[in-house]
Amino acid sequence: MRKSLKGALLSGLVFPGYGQFVMKHYIRGIALMLLCLTGLVVIGVKVQQQISIVLEKIEYGGSAIDISEILNAANLMDTTSGDVIYRFASLLLLFCWVIGIVDAYRIGWKKDLEEQQKSQC
Repeated sequence: MRKSLKGALLSGLVFPGYGQFVMKHYIRGIALMLLCLTGLVVIGVKVQQQISIVLEKIEYGGSAIDISEILNAANLMDTTSGDVIYRFASLLLLFCWVIGIVDAYRIGWKKDLEEQQKSQC
């Protein structure tokens, strides 16, 4: 398998930055991994906060828990959550994924060219 394809697949399917790490570009790989993990943590915290709010609304309702109440509370949170930090974290995650794939492909492409030149000599 060509290194360019291998790097792109590892960064795209496993985790952003993993392709760079395998291609021995450790600083780039770690930087992408940390940015991506930061985005995932922010998204996870936001989701946990929304779940807590929904559960509190259900708990204070006082009646028996009904699936329709849960769905209504979740839909209400979905329409009212216009948090800028959550959107920024989502865009950061998408950006890291795309940059990770493109950069790993580019690094692998250069390594493929170097191997071709060595084999021709």
